[in-house]
Amino acid sequence: MSATDRTVRPSTSGAIEWMSATEVAASVRRRELSPVDVARVMIERIEQVDRATRAFVYHDPDEVLADARRAERAVTSGDHLGPLHGVPYTVKDLQDVAGVPTTMGVPFMADNVAPHSDVGTRRLEHAGGLFLGKTNTPEFGWRGICNNHLHGPTYNPWNLDRTPGGSSGGAAAAVAAGMGPLGDGSDGAGSIRIPASFCGVVGYKPSFGRIPFHPPMYGQSIIHRGPLARTVEDVALMARVMAGPDLSDPHSSPRAPTDLSVDADLDTADLCLGWSPDLGGLFEVEPVVRDRCESAVRALESELGARVVPSAPAWDDPTEVMWTMWRSFYGQLAHGVPVDEVRGMLDDELIEMVIGGASVTVAELGRANAARLLMWERTVEWFGHHDALVVPTLPCTAFAADREHPVKVDGAPLRDRVLGWLMTYPFNLVPACPVVSVPCGFDDDGLPIGLSIVGRPGHDGAVLALAHRFEQVRPWREHVPASALRS
Repeated sequence: MSATDRTVRPSTSGAIEWMSATEVAASVRRRELSPVDVARVMIERIEQVDRATRAFVYHDPDEVLADARRAERAVTSGDHLGPLHGVPYTVKDLQDVAGVPTTMGVPFMADNVAPHSDVGTRRLEHAGGLFLGKTNTPEFGWRGICNNHLHGPTYNPWNLDRTPGGSSGGAAAAVAAGMGPLGDGSDGAGSIRIPASFCGVVGYKPSFGRIPFHPPMYGQSIIHRGPLARTVEDVALMARVMAGPDLSDPHSSPRAPTDLSVDADLDTADLCLGWSPDLGGLFEVEPVVRDRCESAVRALESELGARVVPSAPAWDDPTEVMWTMWRSFYGQLAHGVPVDEVRGMLDDELIEMVIGGASVTVAELGRANAARLLMWERTVEWFGHHDALVVPTLPCTAFAADREHPVKVDGAPLRDRVLGWLMTYPFNLVPACPVVSVPCGFDDDGLPIGLSIVGRPGHDGAVLALAHRFEQVRPWREHVPASALRS
């Protein structure tokens, strides 16, 4: 099937399900759009489309309508309205929403009802957002697909035989299919950017600590919380609501979120951008991905005036470094999950990861952190001469939904089956660098391709502004999956 068969430019103007969060918020504020009408459209949309995508693991239409009616009363009463008043959003099923199960995709947590909302979710609630439900994730968010023993797989709206990626796969699939403009995600090795690339949406990994994480994960410095949406403006809006310091997370940044905007003063003609199709030779990238991303990079040069040079930080292969960090993180589960009792309820390879991770030594972690420090020093040195790095988000497009990795890593050790195709994880090892993945084209089967723009450490506003400028010269929003229109 050709790309044009799968990707269309429908007349979505005025259709609530395809409105951006920014548009919904403005229309509600002007009383042009009722939160109740928004809720009804979203409920109907989820009922129709999610039968095929299975992005949601929790959705209560009655509660959505009740929340919308409360939002409506606030509008008509002239109450103060938050920046997301009446705007639909979803929460990934690794985060807590009061009174709602947080299952993390595992059967023995099916009845784990959260007593309180975590700090990021509370901020979405206080901003007036309309909670639509929880979205699917692999077990404990451990790999870049979206399947688990409790809820089963989620499917990609662009091709229902393909994976949406993970671990924030349900969030990305929901956004791509018009089931809410905003999706909450988290990212420890690419879990926002992987599904953003596979599902043709925007994914933003903030610099570490900009959005508080709760419960806090003491000692970890690779996991970020961040948004997915159909526009860069919308991920910036959601991030501003969720960001800012909070004492519940000792890693949270003291910076106020005012810089998280697409309106930063940015003269693109003054920018020097490094471009690397394979991250300095660390990854083998499919030719069609390289071609589409190179075309997008030419737009940054020809239409935005930026100077693009072939360059990337001089990193050594970081695979073993990340594997040590990742195994150590999941090895912590060995202290709370009786692995011998839950076989058949968890992915066998996750159990292997947990058991192996519990034996990671202090010396191994020390070597990994020393290697991370060297990566960091080389990153800082590189950014002394460049304003941003541009790379393909992933080396491939979405593979079959019943697979756990691309065919090219079949037969490889578990380490390489998990990490060998993730061009995203190196930027978790240098976590101060913000990254925005933006859609930039399709492969020959109509599957989306993502381009990542990596900013200087802590310069989130600049990378959001640059991604927004790219989006303006290469508009994407009107591209929606044909499968989502056939609902």
